[in-house]
Amino acid sequence: MDTAYFTSPLGTLEITGNEEGIASVNFLDIEEKETTDNPENIQICINQLKDYFEGNRTHFDLKLNPKGTEFQKRVWNQLLEIPFNKTMSYQEMANKLGDPKVIRAAASANGKNPISIIIPCHRVIGSDGSLTGYASGLHRKKWLLDHENPVKQQSLF
Repeated sequence: MDTAYFTSPLGTLEITGNEEGIASVNFLDIEEKETTDNPENIQICINQLKDYFEGNRTHFDLKLNPKGTEFQKRVWNQLLEIPFNKTMSYQEMANKLGDPKVIRAAASANGKNPISIIIPCHRVIGSDGSLTGYASGLHRKKWLLDHENPVKQQSLF
């Protein structure tokens, strides 16, 4: 498994993967030196993340290989269906998975998503519209949702 580091506007991202696909994209709470001599599949991921952060990408086109249970993979595939600049509640997710009672399990699987941003777990919110639960911190979730919002809030002063 290859590992690379990318400096994003929200901190260092650690990216792991191999020829089978990207296995993880995780925010680190420590700064790591950005890597430059990366395997091709990881460099493509970094390039697409750069495009996303620069506002030039709304969809990722990468081979993904997250490790998890079958249920977790079902949840992560559901996350991939949430369009850019849209959100879904945990309850809506459970309903789309076919069982409204799996809301807690779906939320747990969402929190274990190993591929931040690309598998957009940040787009899942509380039923009341609140920003609940984000393993990488609510400040990052808010930033990502604001970044994807085409209507930027302007200062009045």
